[in-house]
Amino acid sequence: MVVYDVPAHAGQELITKIATLFAQQRTHTTNEDRFVQLLQGITYALSEDTAAGIIVAEQDGDIVGAAFYNIGVQLQLGGRYLWLNDLYVQEEERNQGIARKILLHLIHHAEREGMVSIELETGVNNSVTKYLYNSLDFHDIVSQRYRFNL
Repeated sequence: MVVYDVPAHAGQELITKIATLFAQQRTHTTNEDRFVQLLQGITYALSEDTAAGIIVAEQDGDIVGAAFYNIGVQLQLGGRYLWLNDLYVQEEERNQGIARKILLHLIHHAEREGMVSIELETGVNNSVTKYLYNSLDFHDIVSQRYRFNL
């Protein structure tokens, strides 16, 4: 298995594989229109116009895990930070260390780029991912996330 940053010039085949993986995460909302939006979102995230990126884990030509992130500015820490929007591993590939390998790649990426922190959110009752994040020295911060759709 290899973990790597998806390049801005990624081909449509790779983008479709990534979209197919992330669509599995959203089984309750995935339909043809949503899949097209997912393809558009991934394509845009990989464009030069954004401060976003995608990291994938590939095994035998299949994308088995992926992380999507954005770069922001952290005022309290005085620098850029990485916001981990999504981390997903195929169900049948879980418990093999894939998410850990993706997170370690993400941590090294953030360090190389001079980020001051990595931030994310997870479900309150998701003890498996909480254990993973805590095992890599992430710590809990009290927060409530809100959204306003335009």
